[in-house]
Amino acid sequence: MAHSSERKFRCKGVLRFASAFVCVCLVGHIVGPTLFNGLKDKSTARVSCPPCFCNCSSEAQSVSPPDCGKHNPDVKAIKKDIVALLSEEIALQKIVSNETLERTRAQRKYMKRASSYYQKMAEKCYVGVETCEEGRKRAESELEEERKLTALWKKRARELGSKDSKRLHNTP
Repeated sequence: MAHSSERKFRCKGVLRFASAFVCVCLVGHIVGPTLFNGLKDKSTARVSCPPCFCNCSSEAQSVSPPDCGKHNPDVKAIKKDIVALLSEEIALQKIVSNETLERTRAQRKYMKRASSYYQKMAEKCYVGVETCEEGRKRAESELEEERKLTALWKKRARELGSKDSKRLHNTP
């Protein structure tokens, strides 16, 4: 039995090692790309502009040549004036807000039309219901009057000696 307890201890050790290895791999998988991209960005930031070869005096070498980065859009964006960038951003926001406002106005106009249409249809429905209700009440009152008149005629007929027509049909 001592052998089986030693085997359990080894299994637990292997399991612990495997779980630790998986954890390290997961951490490396999650954190690794961000660290790698950070290092990659730093290394490319140093060489953003290719070296320029020009025949300039030694005084002018401390200043970058005007052609350096001329065709690079990132350099052009950096050189723009901050006021120009802000005014461009404001203009874009104004365009977006105007489009949103226009869309909202169109939706509001459509909703007003739809609301008006459904309100008219509801009014027609209410008028129809009222007409039907009046007709039903009138029919009920006429039916009640007809029942009273029928009862009166049946009573007079019995007084004069008439037999019920139901009795005549039921007798063999």
